[in-house]
Amino acid sequence: MQIHVVQKDDTLLKISRFYGIDMSRIIEANQIQSPDLLVIGQALVIPTPAGTHMVRPRESLWLIAQKYRTSPQVIASDNNIANPLLIYPGQMLFMRRPVIEVNGYLSKTGTVGQQAVIKNSRYLSSVSIFSYYVKSDGSIVPSQIIANKYVSLMDDTEVIKITKSEHLVPIMVIANFVGNRFDSELVHIILSSSEVQNILISNILTTMKSKGYLGLNVDFEFIYPEDRHLFNQFIRQLVDRLHPEGYSVSIALAAKTSDTTSGILSGAQDYAVLGQLTDFVVIMTYDWGWVGGPPFPIAPINEVKKVIDYAVSVIPRDKILMGVPLYGYDWKLPFKEGETTAEMISSYEAVIRASTYRADIQYNYLYQSPFFLYTDKDGIKHEVWFEDARSVQVKYNLVKAYKLRGISYWEISFSFPQNWLVLNDVFRVSKLLR
Repeated sequence: MQIHVVQKDDTLLKISRFYGIDMSRIIEANQIQSPDLLVIGQALVIPTPAGTHMVRPRESLWLIAQKYRTSPQVIASDNNIANPLLIYPGQMLFMRRPVIEVNGYLSKTGTVGQQAVIKNSRYLSSVSIFSYYVKSDGSIVPSQIIANKYVSLMDDTEVIKITKSEHLVPIMVIANFVGNRFDSELVHIILSSSEVQNILISNILTTMKSKGYLGLNVDFEFIYPEDRHLFNQFIRQLVDRLHPEGYSVSIALAAKTSDTTSGILSGAQDYAVLGQLTDFVVIMTYDWGWVGGPPFPIAPINEVKKVIDYAVSVIPRDKILMGVPLYGYDWKLPFKEGETTAEMISSYEAVIRASTYRADIQYNYLYQSPFFLYTDKDGIKHEVWFEDARSVQVKYNLVKAYKLRGISYWEISFSFPQNWLVLNDVFRVSKLLR
């Protein structure tokens, strides 16, 4: 697979001839709706064989090694290159593909979610179905967010069945969600009562057994920092109850760069202890740019790297799944604190909007993130940050360089066709359920 960034005067015919690839394959790989309307700055994936790199003009083995987070010596050895200086444009190089685990969160359990599982199953190891909401009395309610506005009961029966039929591990997610937000006081009530915790864990086990889940993921967010020790104890109790029954226990962790014990976002999350207790952790390395904040990249690589640098210092690398977003945000300008709310969109929709409004896609190399500006039909200016083939490739190379357990997506019903080809080019995906 290669990545081609559309330049002025590029056409699909011109691109296909350059790479020697049939134009229809490029259209299919990128799910291009209008072949005549390419966007300047758009990152297209060129479907050459997985795990290969085609040498471009003026590329050296050193530059290629830097891109893939490996060494010139490894590439030379794998490709029987006697003299690293004698590579040539058009030469196809074999690149190693390590095996990783890939988890995908899924918040839509109806037809859209079921189709997402089937469509992307070859690229996944597990599906974390979001979510069962915990109650202050220890009960749990199967619920889901619809358009970030209201909550409805979900039926996860069919999507669990499909997940298993695709040889993926279905993971049950519990969350402290009330209305349209994570509730700190709810978690405090639960953590303050051993009786409520026992009821909650019993209800979790009953549901997992009756539904056919094979693992549990705890997504408790905005926990009071003073509840840090109680939270550790709760996770320890969960593990002690679920492991003998054969269930895995994982946890979603807010991104942090030090062992801060203050702050509502991550003060209660003890990376070292939670990493030791659980089977694996999902580090939510996204939402630097978020729905209520100013325009900014969703997962700027410089910030992501800081988080992973800290994480690997206290959590075993083979327990870390790095979060990767499959979405972007569209902000109306000017941004007004407390008033402006960004619209969450898929990466696929972002490119469509750039095409619709004739906006050139730009790329910030510090953040390794694409963005563009446009003016809508009502004359309102917008700023959009999202992910493309380039930005996820950089993230995957980071996972490879740090030898992490794998990655976790939020969330797999978002359309992003290029992502899966990039993933397949960099990694082989472990299948946990045979």
